[in-house]
Amino acid sequence: MARHGGWTHTWKLKAAVVAMGLCIAAYIVGRPLYWHLAEALGRSASSVAACDPCVCDCSFQPFLSLPEELSNVSLTDCAKRDPEVSEEMEKNFIDLLSEELKLREAEAAESQRRGDLMLLEAKKMASQFLKEAEKCNSGMDTCEEAREKAEAALMEQRRLTYMWEMRARQRGWKEGRVKSHV
Repeated sequence: MARHGGWTHTWKLKAAVVAMGLCIAAYIVGRPLYWHLAEALGRSASSVAACDPCVCDCSFQPFLSLPEELSNVSLTDCAKRDPEVSEEMEKNFIDLLSEELKLREAEAAESQRRGDLMLLEAKKMASQFLKEAEKCNSGMDTCEEAREKAEAALMEQRRLTYMWEMRARQRGWKEGRVKSHV
């Protein structure tokens, strides 16, 4: 019975992990997908709304010959689908895109230049730190050599002191008693 309960617990745990994984995947993939679909639907809806089919009788010419203040502008616009205008708009759009592209290229070049300067500065600082570390290591080596020499000199001095003290004891010297030769 205990084994069956453990299996159920494992199954529930696996199901919970799978459900959480699906929720995370839906969250990650769903948001961009939603925005792409909304943008696509918005574009198709706006293109339909922006250019409704013209319901006009273009053969009815008297309106086109009226003075400008009395003419029906929407009717004249409806009657004409000027390819030059759309060509001009397309050219303006291309000019805007190329200008934006140039701006982005300039920004990228500036960003690259700043990055190169920062890298050069970091290299200079690293070189300076390496020089300082080498000086420090050299100083440590010098200090270590001086310490070793001082230690050797101290050992030699102790040896000599011990030797002179031994000679003095052999000749009758005792610590604390001073002989005067007057």
